[in-house]
Amino acid sequence: MLTFKEVKTRSVILTLKRPIKAKIAYIKKWPILLVDLYTNEGIVGRSYLQPYIDKSLKYISSIIDDFNEVLRNKELAPYDNFELMRQSLHFIGYEGLSLTAVSGVDMAIWDAVSKAASKPLCCYLGGTVGPVKAYNSNGLWLEKGNILTNEAKLLIEQGNFSAIKMRLGRDSFNDDLKAIENVKKAIGSEVNLMVDFNQCLSLEEALNKCRALEQFDLTWIEEPLIYDNLQGYSQLTREIKTPIQLGENFYGPRELYKAIEQKASDLVMPDFMRIGGVTGWINSAAIAGAGGIPISTHFYPEVGSHVMRVSQSAHWLEWLDWADDILLDPFNIIDGYVQIPNKPGIGIEWNEKVINKHLL
Repeated sequence: MLTFKEVKTRSVILTLKRPIKAKIAYIKKWPILLVDLYTNEGIVGRSYLQPYIDKSLKYISSIIDDFNEVLRNKELAPYDNFELMRQSLHFIGYEGLSLTAVSGVDMAIWDAVSKAASKPLCCYLGGTVGPVKAYNSNGLWLEKGNILTNEAKLLIEQGNFSAIKMRLGRDSFNDDLKAIENVKKAIGSEVNLMVDFNQCLSLEEALNKCRALEQFDLTWIEEPLIYDNLQGYSQLTREIKTPIQLGENFYGPRELYKAIEQKASDLVMPDFMRIGGVTGWINSAAIAGAGGIPISTHFYPEVGSHVMRVSQSAHWLEWLDWADDILLDPFNIIDGYVQIPNKPGIGIEWNEKVINKHLL
């Protein structure tokens, strides 16, 4: 049995190798919140959060600090701890930064308890260590010309990937179409291609543009509308032949359930920061599995690879190396599959030299 002693956070700012250039944002500096959860028995659980905006680090960190009072000397039991943390924030709401903070600590708790059992997290959850199918999402932003085609080839070569993702939303849709044509030509017909609009379209625009994209045999079209327009997504899913992907902005399993109930997408891809960490993912994966909806991950490939091994309708893992610099031993990719290390817990340790250089 493990008991909670203390949770601490540290903020780091990294520089992205390929800046995010989407319709809704340009991001060069990447904020990461490190979470270290200490137990009275000496085992340390680790996780991290990537909250997009550096100003959000201080707010999330403050909420997590308050969990010290909520959890002090409590037995580490992920489901019980999750509810205690969540209920402590009842009066300010269960979504947004509240659930983000809970998610960060939840992942660290699961890391600690599986370490105490001397099992990789996937094994602690009842699965086995093995490869997880991934697509490379490390680039293909709103660039032009040869940059895209060269980058597409590099993304495939990075780990012999069989799938990559590119972003759409240029001022001229003809430029989007030309970009897809160029990338498809560069990668060939055997490589899967996903596209992401980053929520930048109206329903009318989405209907017209998604129909035009059907010629490209895409693996999915991701978030063409603002994420909470479930009625609009239901219409898109009915009328568009290419699978519609939704879910990185679901705050908790209940929102995923609402979307599935309304047939708002063909596919779902929860984000660990928003869905509720490992606990939220497990509950969400059960809903998706029961509904026969393929489930993919968003960000956090380390913890994502573990839970995909125990998710009935596991589809694709999103591979991003944006946090690799702070990790002592980043996970490996072989032939497009993430290799889960045979180590207790999630399998992450901090690279303190790099962290010390980039502390906020």
